[in-house]
Amino acid sequence: MLNRVVTISREFGSGGRTIGKKVAEKLGIPCYDAELIQKIAEESGYTADYIKEEGEYTSGGWLSTVFTDRTMGLTNQDKLWNIQSRVIEELAGKGSCVIVGRCADYILREKADCLKVFIHASIEKRAERIVRKYGEREESPEQRLREKDKRRAAYHRFYTDMKWGHAQNYHVCLDSGELGIDRCAELIAQLY
Repeated sequence: MLNRVVTISREFGSGGRTIGKKVAEKLGIPCYDAELIQKIAEESGYTADYIKEEGEYTSGGWLSTVFTDRTMGLTNQDKLWNIQSRVIEELAGKGSCVIVGRCADYILREKADCLKVFIHASIEKRAERIVRKYGEREESPEQRLREKDKRRAAYHRFYTDMKWGHAQNYHVCLDSGELGIDRCAELIAQLY
């Protein structure tokens, strides 16, 4: 029997990580996010900071993925993808859980009974949230959001050949800006 897994993909600043933790708490199952990064770091030899930055983003934007020379073998990013995939499969194989990000929805598509969730919110609500959570930066919050989302989308497209955030790729898409973090967590737990 396949384990039930909730995979949460999210726009930057939408609260997807927080929602994932709350869902796991409600269901009494583990949530893998920071723990996932640590496990990938241990297996890969890369630092957790490197994995946090490179594990969901393409280096140098989408153009670098288009022009990457793969004839010379695996890139660091490809190696990281392989380790990340193996770790996600192992964690899902251990038991029911929530996995935040890292293309888990795609990686587990045939290996677990997944509830695939996408969390989004308006750019205004996300900008307000990241300033509250991470503080002000030199660049505008809207610029930070667009850049992070663009990199996540390029990474997702590169490794999955699917459009990130496209409703047809998920069972449910929730607007955390309108519904709120707690209501999103409640809805996902009920659907589970």
